[in-house]
Amino acid sequence: MSKNAEAKKGFRMPHVFIILLAIMLLVVILSYLIPSGSYERIQDSTTGMTVIDPDTFSYVENETPITFMDYFEAVYTGFVNGATIMGTLFISSGVIYLLEVSGAFGAGISAILKRTKGKEFSVVCIFYTIFVIFGVLGYGEAAYPFYPLAVTIGFALGYDRMVGTGLAIIGSTVGFTSGLMNTFTTGVAQQIVGLPLFSGIGFRAVGLAVFYVIGLVSLYIYCRRIRKNPEQSLVKDEYLNQREEDHTADMGEMNLRRALGLLVFLAIIIVQGFGCIKLGWSFPQIAAIYVIMGILLALIFRIGPSEACQLFCQGAVRVFAAAFAVGLAQSVVALMNQACIMDTIVHGMSVLLENKSAILALLIIFVFVTLFNFLVVSGSGKAVIVMPILQPLGEILHINQQVLVLAYQYGDGITNSFWPGSSLVQLSMCGVDYGTWIKFCWKTYLSFIVSAFVLVMIAYGIGYGPF
Repeated sequence: MSKNAEAKKGFRMPHVFIILLAIMLLVVILSYLIPSGSYERIQDSTTGMTVIDPDTFSYVENETPITFMDYFEAVYTGFVNGATIMGTLFISSGVIYLLEVSGAFGAGISAILKRTKGKEFSVVCIFYTIFVIFGVLGYGEAAYPFYPLAVTIGFALGYDRMVGTGLAIIGSTVGFTSGLMNTFTTGVAQQIVGLPLFSGIGFRAVGLAVFYVIGLVSLYIYCRRIRKNPEQSLVKDEYLNQREEDHTADMGEMNLRRALGLLVFLAIIIVQGFGCIKLGWSFPQIAAIYVIMGILLALIFRIGPSEACQLFCQGAVRVFAAAFAVGLAQSVVALMNQACIMDTIVHGMSVLLENKSAILALLIIFVFVTLFNFLVVSGSGKAVIVMPILQPLGEILHINQQVLVLAYQYGDGITNSFWPGSSLVQLSMCGVDYGTWIKFCWKTYLSFIVSAFVLVMIAYGIGYGPF
């Protein structure tokens, strides 16, 4: 490539690993700028959860400051801490690959395309809605293996890579943020402040509808723009080449075995959703049902044990970069914990809220959780740290606890796929770099944020409860 051609390309975002390593370095720098502090942890007698005591903050001497070697050792620690997520990601992706190579997914997509000829955006709506449902059920990382499939669907519909990426990530974000039945944010936060689990679901359903429309309209505008002028595609070079190819030619026809395979897949999705909501399942149980699915698929498609293992490995390898990114994201959390600055940051926020009006306090809470999400990705982890502080502040400021939970879940959910900490993992599954993603989604996410705060204000104004 000539120097002129390279110059035209301009700045390119660094690899996902480089960005996460840079965030780790930022935490190290902050550890020497922000004093260490700590709250005492107690076990809530009602919920059995370990939470902080908001009246016990004190500055402490950090006996284990981050050293040169600690920075690099944090990579290993992050991998250990993220092992459950990484393991589930490898297992589910490997098993789903068995269904892919069987031709079941291709045949299913082909059947849908035949019935929706000339109505391609209706298929985008269908799969967007499916990912919204995944988010509503709190799938989070469990939905990652389906992201490459969404990109394939976008290609088959004649759109570019960004459409498949958008319908998967934006759809998941809409569902997860709504908190309708999200155990990891709404569930944990409500338990901490003593609210009935998933209470106040009616207003959150309104929020889901608002976010759903915003996400769908943004996808429609982009799809229409690139169909009118392919030059407008954010991945223009790939899209122009892609338009010359037929992505539906080798998808195959539906038969009994493929239909059975898809039914097994659908059954696993339903079981997973039921298990997570009703039975309190987490990653070990999710991984287990995918192992069962793999065995059933091998029997249905008559794949020998050794061949099935080889195909499983090929599928698992596809998510290596994403799994590695999960480990590095956990490394950021490990350094934050070692630095003992998370409690200090939360304490600073609580001091800032003192003597503020309720509306200003809600704005500060919403912005704080949104920014804090840059460093601490885990929704349940943030809830355990933040909600015990917000609960007494809400009582002082006469803010319903339900409104505080709403502000928390919106602040946490929207930027999960915007800040690099977790979005980089999702984008690596779709083959999209962070810079291109921000160009694609920033207006949508700004609309989400503005709408979310308006909803919080409406909730406060109507006395959204109970306390």
